[in-house]
Amino acid sequence: MIETLKKLRKLKGHSLDEWRVRGGQAFAIAAERGGFSCRAHLPGDGSFFKLLDASKIGQKPLTSQRLLEHFRSRTSPSFFPSFDSSVITLAELRQRFGPQAEQTTLERADRILEGRFDLLGLRDLRFGDSIDWHLEPVSSKRAPLRHWSQIDYLDSTVAGDKKIIWELNRHQHFFLLGQAYWYSRCERYAQTFIAHLNTWMDQNPPSLGINWASSLEVAFRSISWLWAFHFFRNSPYVTPQVFTRALKYLYIHASHLETFLSTYFSPNTHLTGEALGLFYLGTLLPEFREAERWRDTGRSILLSSLQKQVRDDGVYFEQASYYHRYTVDFYTHFYLLEQLNGNPIEKIHVEKLTALLDHLMYITRPDGTTPLFGDDDGGRLVMLDNRLPNDFRSSLATGAVLFARPDYKFVAGDVTEETLWLVGAERLWQFDDLKPREPEQLSKAFQDGGYYVMRDSWSRTANYLLIDCGPHGTLNCGHAHADALSIDLAAAGRTMLVDPGTYTYTGSQQLRDYFRSSTAHNTVTIDQESSSLPNDVFSWRQIASAWTKSWITHSRFDYFAGEHDGYQRLDGRTAHSREVLFLKDNYWIIRDKVHATGKHRCDVRFHFVPNSNPSAEAVRGSVMLNAQSAFAPGISIFTFGRDGDWQCDDGWISPCYGDLVAAPICTYSQTAEGSQEFVSIILPGQISRPKPVAYEETIDNIKIYQISGAHGNDLLFFRGSGPTFIDPFIGDFDWSWIRHQPGQEVFQEAVLLGGQHFSFADRLIIEANQRLSYLTLKLDGRELRIEADPDVPIIVRSKDKYSIRINGKLNPGREKSFLRHNVQNESK
Repeated sequence: MIETLKKLRKLKGHSLDEWRVRGGQAFAIAAERGGFSCRAHLPGDGSFFKLLDASKIGQKPLTSQRLLEHFRSRTSPSFFPSFDSSVITLAELRQRFGPQAEQTTLERADRILEGRFDLLGLRDLRFGDSIDWHLEPVSSKRAPLRHWSQIDYLDSTVAGDKKIIWELNRHQHFFLLGQAYWYSRCERYAQTFIAHLNTWMDQNPPSLGINWASSLEVAFRSISWLWAFHFFRNSPYVTPQVFTRALKYLYIHASHLETFLSTYFSPNTHLTGEALGLFYLGTLLPEFREAERWRDTGRSILLSSLQKQVRDDGVYFEQASYYHRYTVDFYTHFYLLEQLNGNPIEKIHVEKLTALLDHLMYITRPDGTTPLFGDDDGGRLVMLDNRLPNDFRSSLATGAVLFARPDYKFVAGDVTEETLWLVGAERLWQFDDLKPREPEQLSKAFQDGGYYVMRDSWSRTANYLLIDCGPHGTLNCGHAHADALSIDLAAAGRTMLVDPGTYTYTGSQQLRDYFRSSTAHNTVTIDQESSSLPNDVFSWRQIASAWTKSWITHSRFDYFAGEHDGYQRLDGRTAHSREVLFLKDNYWIIRDKVHATGKHRCDVRFHFVPNSNPSAEAVRGSVMLNAQSAFAPGISIFTFGRDGDWQCDDGWISPCYGDLVAAPICTYSQTAEGSQEFVSIILPGQISRPKPVAYEETIDNIKIYQISGAHGNDLLFFRGSGPTFIDPFIGDFDWSWIRHQPGQEVFQEAVLLGGQHFSFADRLIIEANQRLSYLTLKLDGRELRIEADPDVPIIVRSKDKYSIRINGKLNPGREKSFLRHNVQNESK
């Protein structure tokens, strides 16, 4: 009672509803610990049968045998369509995925029979000959069997890495056993399912132990059991006694969920996952008298959470792509169960789910994987295929079926086993009839979430970059990383620069803090500090605020500019800004500015994928970092500062929670007084010669960057304090990128950002009466194509006999209909 009063005192200043909820939960815990709660005991048969509505089961007296017969024969409620006919589903599985998929499933299931588990990023874990459901085998820690509220599961000395225990106790290996059972009709898979179910119920009395400590884990386990009983519905190993005992436990699960919802504890995927568990239980076990309330509670939470947890642009509010995928799957299952059981689908459900899917679609890399920004916990809602942890295309394939979206199908590629299990064979045939279509946009801004995606095509060999300039997170930012202005990059379709992942939550505080620090991201660090500072496992003591200054997407280029204040704590002034210019089909230019006083060390960090073998070499007076493999082009990086040096070290990435893989880290480091600037030119590797080269020179105090290679000869410079003269070019644009042939009186192309005036050798003069955000020029034969802000008037003077097309319209000065653009063409 003393502990309960302490918890209640912490609620001072909180809302009355929070007092009510937390206070009720505190007293519910006290009742369980005192043995006064119905959740502390498994009901006897007599008490249990009173929890059921006999009219929904039949007129016979309620018995365990009758319950099982009813479950096996009932036609309502509707479960997922793949279970309507095992014959059709198996035929579809074998036809679409071939014998290899069946063999892989059986081999993985056989490992379960041997007591060998692959969980998260860990392989071949063993939990004893007879499974110890409280054991964490990596640390050999065993969580104590006491009331769940008395277990400090965040303390690794108590439970090791609790994620490993919980992952086993989600019982998602039941999906694998069920699939193997359908393929083989071998009863040993059913026998193992029942054995695991029985030992779990033996070792986990209601309310005792770590496996009741997280309501989300209770929800996941409930869903797994419901799926498993459908897989093994007609197995003789599913006896009336086992089935009734399991239903008693599912009733306790539902009561626990309803009582200990994470309404104020963790109102994120914890709350929505718990609500989905309640919705599952209420929908699929309508024989319980309380089922309608469970279902309605789950539905209400799921719908109300959409507005809170999904930003207007479709980004999940915790700023973590893995939890975004969880949210997509939660609402997909919710959608399917509502639809299958004839319930109306709310408009907000469709709008937000498609927005979530849109975001997943656009951030998908050319190789089909997804960047793991923010935390990833390595888990899934259901385990119905064997795809890589960062391959989210199953969710997109299912979305393509639900919403007849050809763009989802295009990005998802082939249909997946998971989609078949969820929607059934008939709807997969609809997927087949859907003609794939590229998404409407190449590059995409998610301004609410702060993610900006640059790409030059939707092909498998596209160039791709994602940059993060959004909120640090939400609530206590528990799943956020210090990744402000970090990038993820793929060149010629091959992922090269990555977010290194998460690795652990509670297994090691040192590694937890490293993987979520700025040091572990592709950004700039100052004085080897992180832009945001962690507190404990799931909170921060200081967070950076980031904001976008500019975003332009154009058929020829994308441009981003952003800034964050995470380093102001160093001296009250220090800040980092980053600009990225992506010249589509060519390369990226990244300009980093560190605004500071005093002396600081700055590190521009690049985290490579494994086996990319980066090395630094001198090229025409510059130092090139080249990352290449024997089989595919990589990237070349030229970074220019005052006097910095490259250093490549052995590092790590975590492709899935619990897994560490060696991967190189390369850093351009420089220590200098005052503000510093870095320009990084990242060129997709060239198989052909000449090898791309970039170098820097200074003319009249203006730094000029020359980039040459198979793409041509390019010139880059930035505006100084006034108009910039780089013979034969004059202009006042902040960025000037020009492709030309040296010594010739023509240029091929130009991209200019932020200015009003540009001229070339007095032969071409372009002026605007106000600042243009961009201006592009391209000479195609005798036609000069100009594109600029459509609402800003420009004047064009040319001494050459060019046909001039401005914003797609030809010879605007000669046609009256173009006069509204106030454009003069003075061609002679």
